[in-house]
Amino acid sequence: MKKGDEISRRGFLKTAAALGAALTIQPAINKVKAAEANLNRQKTASIKNNNLPYRTLGTGKAAFEVSALGFGVMGMTYNRSQHPDKRSCIRLLHEAVDRGVTLFDTAIIYGPLTNENLAGEALAEFKGKINVTTKFGHEVIDGKGTGRQDSRPATIRRYCEDSLRRLRLETLPMFYQHRADPNVPAEVVASTIADLMKEGKVQHWGMCEVSAETIRRAHAVCPLTAIQSEYHLMHRLVEENGVLDVCRELGIGFVPYSPINRGFLGGDINEYTTFDPNNDNRQTLPRFQPEAMRANMRIVNILQQFGRTRGMTSAQVALGWLLQKAPWIVPIPGTTKLSHLGENLHTLDYMLAPEEWKELEDAVAAIPVVGDRYNAEQQKQVGH
Repeated sequence: MKKGDEISRRGFLKTAAALGAALTIQPAINKVKAAEANLNRQKTASIKNNNLPYRTLGTGKAAFEVSALGFGVMGMTYNRSQHPDKRSCIRLLHEAVDRGVTLFDTAIIYGPLTNENLAGEALAEFKGKINVTTKFGHEVIDGKGTGRQDSRPATIRRYCEDSLRRLRLETLPMFYQHRADPNVPAEVVASTIADLMKEGKVQHWGMCEVSAETIRRAHAVCPLTAIQSEYHLMHRLVEENGVLDVCRELGIGFVPYSPINRGFLGGDINEYTTFDPNNDNRQTLPRFQPEAMRANMRIVNILQQFGRTRGMTSAQVALGWLLQKAPWIVPIPGTTKLSHLGENLHTLDYMLAPEEWKELEDAVAAIPVVGDRYNAEQQKQVGH
């Protein structure tokens, strides 16, 4: 064999060996890539079909298991200025279901009526998997709110039937009294709800913005599942007026509405924000006047500073503070944005020590809140 032929043969063998190795390695690389892709898909699926942690509102026969964070539907049609079209809202509600939310909150007065219609159209297909809670109490005549309360037994029954129809349900998972009726005792309201439960039209019930004494009286007739009242770092009245104490004592859950203070604690609202005069009640609230918001931004800054060192937004700090207060508290933040939905739900990923939350509480408590939460007329309707 000539020397040149031998070198050529050696080169051929080296090339063949290298090629063989490459052919052997490539399937392995492909397998690794496929495994990584599958893992990423699983991670995405676990977020998309997120099995959110659950919490239980109420005890005994009144117990109601729901996702640890709910979704307030109100702002999609009512009192929150501009909002996306119906198709976009339905898509966002479906996304919330996909991500594990099982508690959705609406009311007859939201719209009025339009919010229940939206919730019914968007969520009826998920009945049995999620729960849509609604509320009676505000008087609505010919589709318009009168500003009065009406919790007479016949009215409660009529509102129940109307809500079932709009929500496309056979039974209401939870029916709250939205505001107390000064002309109808709590015991009469509770007795009416008890009858609706026996008839299978209502599964659980609750009350909103009532006193500790009213809670006791109503609960003695028909066990309450939850109390819904405003509660957040800028409004902690339920810690002082006995409402949280009686919930703890009687085993009643608590659902804070406006847990981010109508968006203010999220940092996106300031003294220059313009509210829609035809569809935003914040323009009527003392706490949302420009001078009050300017002063109260100091509180938002505290939340932002606190969150910055923990990788949290101020909205997540506000929600996290509520969630750590008690395992029977379930906030119901609302949104019309996909980014805010994800932001809210990821609050559940953060675990902070009690002393950290105490540090936040003390820092916020040192700053006086400027402006009342309601105007005089609205304030008359709460705390009874």
